Amino acid sequence: MTDSILPGRPGNLTADQEAKLRELWKVSLQVFGVKGLGKPQDLEDEQTGSGAATPDKKAKKKKHGMFRRHKDEDDDGASTDQEDKYGQSKEFQQVLATENPENLRRAFWSMVKHDHPDGLLLRFLRARKWDVHNALVMLIATMNWRMKDVHVDDDVMKNGEGQAVMDSTSTKATVKKEAQDFLAQLRLGKSFLHGTDKQGRPMCFVRVRLHKQGEQSEPSLERYTVYTIETARLLLAPPIDTAVSSSPNVWHALLISGQAIVFDMTSFSMANMDYSPVKFMIKCFEANYPESLGVVLVHKSPWIFQSISNPSSLQDLGLIVIGIWKIIKGWLDPVVASKVHFTQNLAELEQFIDKSHIIKELGGDDPWEYHYIEPSAGENEKMSDENTRQRLLDERASTMKEYESTTQEWITDSENRTGLQQKRNDLAELLRSGYWQLDPYLRNRSIYDRSGLIREGGVIQYYGKSETENTPKPLAAPSHNGPLPAEHKADDLD
Repeated sequence: MTDSILPGRPGNLTADQEAKLRELWKVSLQVFGVKGLGKPQDLEDEQTGSGAATPDKKAKKKKHGMFRRHKDEDDDGASTDQEDKYGQSKEFQQVLATENPENLRRAFWSMVKHDHPDGLLLRFLRARKWDVHNALVMLIATMNWRMKDVHVDDDVMKNGEGQAVMDSTSTKATVKKEAQDFLAQLRLGKSFLHGTDKQGRPMCFVRVRLHKQGEQSEPSLERYTVYTIETARLLLAPPIDTAVSSSPNVWHALLISGQAIVFDMTSFSMANMDYSPVKFMIKCFEANYPESLGVVLVHKSPWIFQSISNPSSLQDLGLIVIGIWKIIKGWLDPVVASKVHFTQNLAELEQFIDKSHIIKELGGDDPWEYHYIEPSAGENEKMSDENTRQRLLDERASTMKEYESTTQEWITDSENRTGLQQKRNDLAELLRSGYWQLDPYLRNRSIYDRSGLIREGGVIQYYGKSETENTPKPLAAPSHNGPLPAEHKADDLD
């Protein structure tokens, strides 16, 4: 793990970057309807430090304020900016026109979870090259996506695997199929979270050979993708051997450069190629999880095999795979594309991951294997404890309000900014630890809770023996890692 905080993170900001952060906090709090900072003002005037304005200048401000239609939008509010390929500018204007500010405020704090609030906003600023308006557009559009489109916190994470087990026996055909498709991917181990790379980033392994086009419905694929990405966010936590502190260093693991994804293309065939989930994953990371992707390793892609038994057929497949990559690369933001690396063998993989952290399945020394542990009876009993949940929510709400008021002071009081930042860090730590007290009352347990990766209080235990002997009886008994779809062979599972 790196020893220093990366640039553009809390604790390592230039004066200009900190000013941008204050600006984004100001306009965000205004959008959320938080009192104390007045109505939205023209950002350009704040940047130039202009003083009192004449009536003519005030009229000009109204035209060119932060919440105006952006210069790169047409008359319908649609963006003509090539960087806004997901239409977030239009979505931003629609949300501001229709959504209750308090709902946006709640959506923001729901998204924060155990994260440092500054760290979260800084991801949007870095993704939008420190343009405050564009960062705000992306932030609001992401909150709307989480709240209205995908229902990340009030469905995907709240209901999780336990509800899927119950829905898998539903009398409603659609509900039953979506639940079964979601669980099938978990039981197969199509992707899983385990270990860290050389930069301390949590790793997600995707076994491409286990995906067959059309085998699961598109909604279940998207739900599984969001579930995996959002669960990976929970793994970004302060080092378990570091004492709780208000120093920015305690947030180091939350501020590392996202996660590492390893696409294991062993035994890849064209039956495994499916553009729709790839496009959805790209959109997630580019539009809704900015600066959350550290590196992508495409391992053992067929076109770089050196030892072959049938050169002509492999060459044909190689040309196809090269063509696939060219298509996918065309969809990627150049910054994201630059994070993609191809590895052919163990030695090349070791450039990014210590051999001791490379799983045995890929030729490394880590003996860990993926085995799905079924949800067990009673594991989510705290979800029914409404009194404790409300008490913890009330405590969190009080801390949130104090963080907002302290942030307002930090924005306006330049003389006491250092002390106020210290207080904000203290409050951020209260929010982090408070979230983990609240977590069992908000989120159904996952495979990563049951396996001991995510432990009480948000402790993350990647390596070492976990307690599995006392695992309660599962709600549904698995068959190996789950029932195999007809198109899979038993050899596909490890």
